[in-house]
Amino acid sequence: MRLRGCAAPCYLRHIRFDLVRRLIIFFATGFYSGYAPIAPGTAGSLVGLIVIWLGFGPLWEHSHALCLTVFAIVFAISCWISDQAEKIFDQHDSPKIVIDEVLGMAATIFGNPLTFPYLMLGFLLFRVADVIKPWPASLIDRRMRNGAGVMLDDLVAAIYANIVLQVIVRVL
Repeated sequence: MRLRGCAAPCYLRHIRFDLVRRLIIFFATGFYSGYAPIAPGTAGSLVGLIVIWLGFGPLWEHSHALCLTVFAIVFAISCWISDQAEKIFDQHDSPKIVIDEVLGMAATIFGNPLTFPYLMLGFLLFRVADVIKPWPASLIDRRMRNGAGVMLDDLVAAIYANIVLQVIVRVL
């Protein structure tokens, strides 16, 4: 099938653009968990637990440096994905964009035990920190209007949650 007035390369560009758009939506919405009708951020955080269990956890056990390097690369790519998703959804920090929650959960759990109780406690701490947005997360959330802003406020919330979780792990 050929588009009228469009050479074959033009048609292929349309297919490529549509594929990239679909991939952006797939990853930005945390494998479509961002479409959850209630609490999409919580749904994205649950996806984050699965990503930790299957990806970052085993990588952390293998090499801390490699895990942090992979996280930094994925985080940078996620900033671009979030920026593109904001344009697709035509909304700043759309509730559908939950890739920030997925990586926020990973940052919360870094360096902590990968046992069920600590994963659940990390989940709870991250959700609370993400909702209350302690400074400077609140400042980032209000002032940065791009994909980096979408990602960074959750990273800051995750750092707070990680610190609290680290303290609890050492006290208990």
